[in-house]
Amino acid sequence: MKLMRSISGIRGIVGKTLTPQTVISHTKAFLDLIKAKKIVIGRDSRPTGGNITEMVCGVCDLCGVEVVDAGLATTPTVELLVEQFKADGGIIVTASHNPIEWNALKFLNSKGMFLGPDEVKELFAKADAHTKRESISNGDEMHIKATIALPFVDEQKIKERKFKVAVDAVNGAGSFALPKLLENLGCEVVKIHCEPNGIFPRGAEPLQENLGDLSKAVKKNKCDIGFALDPDADRCAIVDETGSPIGEEYTLAIAAETVLERDAKPLSINLSTSRMCEDLAEKFGVKCYRAAVGEINVSLDMMEHSCIVGGEGNGGVILPALHYGRDSLVSAALVLDLLARHGIKVSDWVKNHPSYTMLKKKFEIKNPVSVAMEKAKKTFSDWNADERDGLWLGKDKSFVHLRASNTEPVIRIIAEAPSAKEAKTLCSKIEELL
Repeated sequence: MKLMRSISGIRGIVGKTLTPQTVISHTKAFLDLIKAKKIVIGRDSRPTGGNITEMVCGVCDLCGVEVVDAGLATTPTVELLVEQFKADGGIIVTASHNPIEWNALKFLNSKGMFLGPDEVKELFAKADAHTKRESISNGDEMHIKATIALPFVDEQKIKERKFKVAVDAVNGAGSFALPKLLENLGCEVVKIHCEPNGIFPRGAEPLQENLGDLSKAVKKNKCDIGFALDPDADRCAIVDETGSPIGEEYTLAIAAETVLERDAKPLSINLSTSRMCEDLAEKFGVKCYRAAVGEINVSLDMMEHSCIVGGEGNGGVILPALHYGRDSLVSAALVLDLLARHGIKVSDWVKNHPSYTMLKKKFEIKNPVSVAMEKAKKTFSDWNADERDGLWLGKDKSFVHLRASNTEPVIRIIAEAPSAKEAKTLCSKIEELL
């Protein structure tokens, strides 16, 4: 039996022909049809009426439509209330004379009348359009193919290197995609936590303290490198050939260098990202812009300044040649490209580039954040200041970034300097001002 649709609305057996998707699509189509700003909803006494009403109300909430919920009400009562409340229409959750396992949606216009034949025809057409969806099974393949085709990925060089790579996908969305990309690049892949079952065997973020299993896998299997992802696979951290996590900040720096070697153009990073990227910009004679923290802020900055690469120091690389979003597949491919073309190991790159120590701390807010920031500006009056996202202060090879957390009543401090001692001193000075 099919869903029954007529000038009396839609009706069917709950859970069989009258499904949640049916209720949602037809409710949305009705709201679109009458350009609703306010509707009245009522229901009969069927056991399923309450749940269906909640579903209808949820669609209205998401569409910004005000609801007058009459609760248990007769059909004529709802018809009257539409006019009384000057609503744009009404929905009655009732299957009228049908058996108890049935339920339905009846649609009313602004006069409390059922929709006419032409209106009903248009409503059903809209509902059918809402329910149309295209399912694909080759999304990973499309992503992998596009990544390998990038002008910054030398497929042949990477294949010749025959890398052995360990992957920790934290049982997330990248569990199949990244290993498959690596295999297509001729790598031997050692997979850990690559079952996309949603059970995270470690902390979700690819932070150094969460990469113990990956480090062990790299050492045990004598891998050239290890990649660690977050659950949605837009961030990528690296473990070197000795099994040592090198820190999320390095992913963007290594990826950026392999891009800039081929096409020296500006790049953009956020205010909390390591100045390793600024060093690379100086090396290649290009500008390095800084944007407020947040992927969209960096992406917009990249678009504004026609940047060729960019991202955030949390392991998120953005390459506009593919798309304006952080991408772990792109990160891994770019890193392998650089290692393959130069015939080096991860630890070689780290040793041959200026090193910095970055400290990330948070403190309870005892005084207004603005007070602490004003004190910091005075204390560091000879430092460059940026107040687009909290307070960023930079001088020579060091910076400190103060910003109020969006999720906790704390102030976050990110300090970076050429040595651990200098970074610690920076943090301490700021802490004294809080």
